Amino acid sequence: QVDLVESGGGLVQPGGSLRLSCGASGSSLESLDYYAIAWFRQAPGKEREGVSCITGALYTFYADSVKGRFTISRDTADNTVYLQMDSLTPEDTGVYYCSADHFCSLRGGMTYSGKGTLVTVSS
Repeated sequence: QVDLVESGGGLVQPGGSLRLSCGASGSSLESLDYYAIAWFRQAPGKEREGVSCITGALYTFYADSVKGRFTISRDTADNTVYLQMDSLTPEDTGVYYCSADHFCSLRGGMTYSGKGTLVTVSS
C-alpha cells in the first residue's frame, strides 16, 4: 500500500509557473524510488488525462500538450516526485493527481493515486 499526497497547486496567471510535489504520506514508509510515478490531470467536464511519468530508472514521458513546458523529476532524499510547470496556460487548469505503480502508463490504470491538488491558471 502506498499513500500519496499532492501539494503545490494554486492560482497562477497565464505564463506563470508552479511546482507540484507528490510524496508518501501517513503510514506508508515505502520509498517511492521503487515505483514509477505519474501525474494526471482532470479539467472540469473533461476526462482525466496523463501528463507525465518517471520510472525508477529515471526514464521520463510527457504528453504532447506539455512537452517543453513541464519537467518531472524525483528527489530520493526527500522521497518526493516533482512536476515543474512553466509557461502555463488556462488549458492547464485542473485537478492534478499523482499515481504510482511498477510501470508508467499515461493511459491510466496505475494502482495507487492521491486525492489531487487544484491548479487554476487565470488572469
